[in-house]
Amino acid sequence: MNSESRVLPELRPVLAQFPGFQLEENLELSRSYLSGPPIEKSEHVHTTSRMIPSVAGEILVKVYEPAQRTDAKLPAMLWIHGGGYVMGHPDMDDALCERFVQAAKCVVVSVDYRLAPEHPYPAAIDDCYASLTWMTGEAELLGIDLDRIAIAGASGGGGLTAALALMVRDKGGPALVFQMPLYPMIDDRNITASSHEITADNTTWNRTNNLAAWNMYLGDRTEDSEVSPHAVPSRAESLAGLPPTYTCVGQLDLFRDETIEYVARLAQAGIDVEFHLYPGTFHSFEGMVPQAEVSQRASQSYVDAIARALNP
Repeated sequence: MNSESRVLPELRPVLAQFPGFQLEENLELSRSYLSGPPIEKSEHVHTTSRMIPSVAGEILVKVYEPAQRTDAKLPAMLWIHGGGYVMGHPDMDDALCERFVQAAKCVVVSVDYRLAPEHPYPAAIDDCYASLTWMTGEAELLGIDLDRIAIAGASGGGGLTAALALMVRDKGGPALVFQMPLYPMIDDRNITASSHEITADNTTWNRTNNLAAWNMYLGDRTEDSEVSPHAVPSRAESLAGLPPTYTCVGQLDLFRDETIEYVARLAQAGIDVEFHLYPGTFHSFEGMVPQAEVSQRASQSYVDAIARALNP
C-alpha cells in the first residue's frame, strides 16, 4: 500500500492540489508557496519588527507580546520558522506566534535567519544563536524572565531548534528550560526507511527535496568530511545535558524515523521527552490543513506543551 492511499480522508483534498516543491528546478517559485495572505492580527497581541546584530551584519526579528502588559516579567520563546533551511520567513508563522503568546502568556521572538544556498551552514544557526543571545541579553528591555526561556521550531526550524539546543549546551548558555523541535529535519544521511518511503512529487516534502535541501545547506563537502552536530543534530555523539523536549511527527512524514530515533536517544540520555506520532498524516499537515480535526488536536497539543513548560 503506498503512502498516499494511507492519508486521512480529511487531509487528502489539500494534498491533491499541492503542486510540490521543485527546489533545484525553481527555488524562487517553491519559496513563493510559503508566503500566504497576511493574517488578521489579534488585538490581544502586540507585534514589532526590529533589526538586531548577528555574525554577518543585521538580521530581522519579530517580537510578539501581550498587548496588555504589566510590569511582571514574562517567560520567552525563540521561534524558528520552517522551510528546509532554504525557504520561509517569520511572516508565515504570525498566527501561530500570536497563539503561543496568548496560550503561554509569554514573549515570542521569531528570527529571519539567512537561507541556503545563498548562505549555507553555519549562517542559519549563527543567526539563531545570535537571536537567542540578543533576547536574553535584552531581558530587561523585553521584560522577560531569564529562568523561563524556551526554543522551538518546525521542520527545518525544528532541525535548527535541535542544533541550537546542542550549541547552547556546548557553549554553556544561555540557559534553556525547554526545547520543542517539531517534526525536525535533523539527519542528512537519508538512510532511514521513511526517507526511502516518501517519494511522491505532490507530497509536502519528499526524498528528492530532502537531498537537494541538505546539499544546499551543507554546501561543498567530501564524502568523508566531518559534519558538525550543530549542522546535523543526528550526528551528535551524546544528547546528554539537553533541556526537556516535546516533539511530534506524522507517520507518513519522511522525518518519521529520524524523529523516533532522536526521541529514543533523548530518553536513553535521561532527558524528559514527550512524543506524539500521528497516523495518516504527512509532513507539516497541521499547517497545510489547519481546520482538520487531527490538525487541531496536534497543534493544540504542542501549544499546550509550551504553556506548561513556561508556566510550571
